[in-house]
Amino acid sequence: MGKCVSKPTKKETTSSNGEEAQKKPIQYTMSPGYAAQLISPAPAPQKGKTILGKPYEDIKARYSLGKELGKGQFGVTHLCTDIATGQLYACKSISKRKLLTKSDKEDMRREIQIMQHLSGQANIVEFKGAFEDKQSVHLVMELCAGGELFDRIIAKGHYTERAAASMCRSIVNVVQICHFMGVMHRDLKPENFLLSDKSDNALLKATDFGLSVFIEEGKVYKDLVGSAYYVAPEVLRRRYGKEADIWSAGVILYILLCGVPPFWAETEKGIFDTVLRGQVDFESEPWPSISDTAKDLVRKMLTQDPEKRITAAEVLEHPWIREDGEAPDKPIDSAVLSRMKQFRAMNKLKKLALKVIAENLSAEEIQGLKSMFANMDTDKSGTITYEELKAGLARLGSKLTEAEVRQLMDAADVDGNGTIDYIEFITATMHRHRLEREENLYKAFQHFDKDGSGFITRDELEAAMEEHGIGEVSTIKEIIAEVDSDNDGRINYEEFCTMMRTGTQQQSKLF
Repeated sequence: MGKCVSKPTKKETTSSNGEEAQKKPIQYTMSPGYAAQLISPAPAPQKGKTILGKPYEDIKARYSLGKELGKGQFGVTHLCTDIATGQLYACKSISKRKLLTKSDKEDMRREIQIMQHLSGQANIVEFKGAFEDKQSVHLVMELCAGGELFDRIIAKGHYTERAAASMCRSIVNVVQICHFMGVMHRDLKPENFLLSDKSDNALLKATDFGLSVFIEEGKVYKDLVGSAYYVAPEVLRRRYGKEADIWSAGVILYILLCGVPPFWAETEKGIFDTVLRGQVDFESEPWPSISDTAKDLVRKMLTQDPEKRITAAEVLEHPWIREDGEAPDKPIDSAVLSRMKQFRAMNKLKKLALKVIAENLSAEEIQGLKSMFANMDTDKSGTITYEELKAGLARLGSKLTEAEVRQLMDAADVDGNGTIDYIEFITATMHRHRLEREENLYKAFQHFDKDGSGFITRDELEAAMEEHGIGEVSTIKEIIAEVDSDNDGRINYEEFCTMMRTGTQQQSKLF
């Protein structure tokens, strides 16, 4: 899913190093008046006013924007420098063309409000300010130069249960602080945890609060939000509260210990079905060698009934996770790291390859899809807008919520321009087995392998990404490293096929 059915794939990068940019019980007090002010919704600007309710500001008057650090469905993150002090920050710029509805704009204001509210906590990315001009809303925040949590683990090549306990402690500290301060995160996943710097003792920082909400006492939440692997069963049942964050943290802990998620399937619906069944595998490798106290904590965090699930405070008191706790210091099996690496290999190259395959499908293979696109493209512009998609799905009898339509829109909008073109539509709707047929995979490989050498090189990959407007050339080295199993700096056909099929046959071999 990218994002369960959220305000969808909205969140790939958020802060910090832009590739995407956690507490003991805390001492924190606020006046009742201030708390009420925070929890009441931000006043919506009047018609014709700005989204943030204040005059336009030129961010370039205060900050110098530098290289692109990352790109998500809703925004692009750049390195930025405070002109007055020379201090480096990250700036996420969200195109206002993507904030189409009143709900989108309210969500944007709420994200800023929550980040302001949580700023100042050690394991939460520091928010510096928000600026708006005619084209975009810009969020300036702390730069986390240490990269993503899983990247650090994979780069180190080894770690122990004690290290996993320390990481989990930081993550659950974030949950504890959020809940204590009246916030439900709703999108906890490894990509939303960044390291403050490249040092060994860097702080883990939570980022991306775009799906977060202030907790209203007694309210039952029904929005289907989050990311497929990490979503709690009660969220899928559309009746949940803050306990859902603990489930998501439990999924991250499971991955930290064995390298793959506890609930897996080829499709988003399949993942949801396994989440609802809730059967967690503790029998396959490496679980027999993982300590009983670790397994006990995972079980308590992945308890189906949210009322019986362990709380954030109880997690932090668990004997395995305490700083002086029982987590052993022996190395975790190195196979866990290779599993984790494969799990993360759903990368930009795969998305681009699917687009290439869609461009080369025969008329017979896309029969029906072409007319479906034409029926939705009511203004015959050659692209489908969010409103056209929503109306088209409604005509087909779809019962999708607005959030679910938004997720479909963002998942299909590969180049991030706010509309779905014909090829993007075909890519998103083509039945998966056709995309994975041998001849289609070989055509896609040949598309990248321009010189016919039998390998996709860094230069060829960079050229392809630029040709298709995917951007993020800075991630090419990482992409090659993820897929290049023989470590020769190139991607051969076998490695390419393995990457494209990860999530189907390949994943089943990991257990």
